[in-house]
Amino acid sequence: MEKWLGAAGICFNDKNELLMVLEGRLEGEGKWSVPTGGVAGNETFEECVVREIGEETGFSVEVIEKLQVKSGIYEDIQIAFEVHYFGVKIIGGKAQIQDPDNLIMDIAWKSKEEVTHLELNYPEDREYLMEQFLKNRALGFIV
Repeated sequence: MEKWLGAAGICFNDKNELLMVLEGRLEGEGKWSVPTGGVAGNETFEECVVREIGEETGFSVEVIEKLQVKSGIYEDIQIAFEVHYFGVKIIGGKAQIQDPDNLIMDIAWKSKEEVTHLELNYPEDREYLMEQFLKNRALGFIV
């Protein structure tokens, strides 16, 4: 069975809004997630999350802390996955889609209330994202 390794970034702004991206291939069919992507070559999970956030949002970030690892198997496509989640802080850049895979349709800061109702690309993440709001992780301030 193939194994997919990836990293995801949790970033909040000073209004306690979460940085999210709308992923999809066809207009109107997108779903929201935190910036996430696969490890390329020999890069570390930390290097992966920094690169992916840059590609998907245009922001430069630094990793503040490792938050969790999610793993499992997508039975329908027979792929095992392991995703490392990091708290990150924006250190530069501006919102700009630069995704080489052409999957990102929008970039937005979403409130806790909005995330409660969004259609998520990874619905199993909703509870964890809600926990991060409750912990008030204000990691997204630009320095």
